[in-house]
Amino acid sequence: MRAFFLFVVLVFGGTGSAEHHRRATDDAKETHITRADLPGFQVIGIEARTTNAKEATAAGIIPQQWQKFFQEGIQTKIPDKVGSHIYAVYSDYASDHNGEYTYLIGAMVKDGTAPPAGMVAKRIPAGQYAVLTTDKGPLPQVVPGTWQKIFKLEDDRKLKRAYQADFEIYDQRAQDPQSAQLDIYVGVK
Repeated sequence: MRAFFLFVVLVFGGTGSAEHHRRATDDAKETHITRADLPGFQVIGIEARTTNAKEATAAGIIPQQWQKFFQEGIQTKIPDKVGSHIYAVYSDYASDHNGEYTYLIGAMVKDGTAPPAGMVAKRIPAGQYAVLTTDKGPLPQVVPGTWQKIFKLEDDRKLKRAYQADFEIYDQRAQDPQSAQLDIYVGVK
């Protein structure tokens, strides 16, 4: 799990020329999107307010949140978990992907579970979600690369985001940070 943490911390770090080349190559591929109609559910964890612009710099908050999540054993302190997956939730958007949002790392819990001190509960609304599966590869490449595809789809008007809540699910496929794959759920109108 420590190796997973080290690579997750790097997920939102700066991008080098190899990352730029990867994105250019990925842009040429057709993006496969599935749809899911999901019931609402609750996630408990730790949260912080940030922007994508801030996360593209060394001052990004998200790596610090992952570090805190693992160093303080947050997942083990979350009561009434439903499953063992880690959820990264994006919510409380000020505007679009250029504005502020709240980023929460935690776990799905039984409805109505009260968060322990120092944690928050977030309700993920029921609704339609576009589901994009990342390529399989190093976490620092596949997660930001898929978000770049999402932003491009949105800019090209091929994806109409609801900006209520979006989330990533870190399941068994994300255990090997060098060869990880995960699903990103984007709320749509």
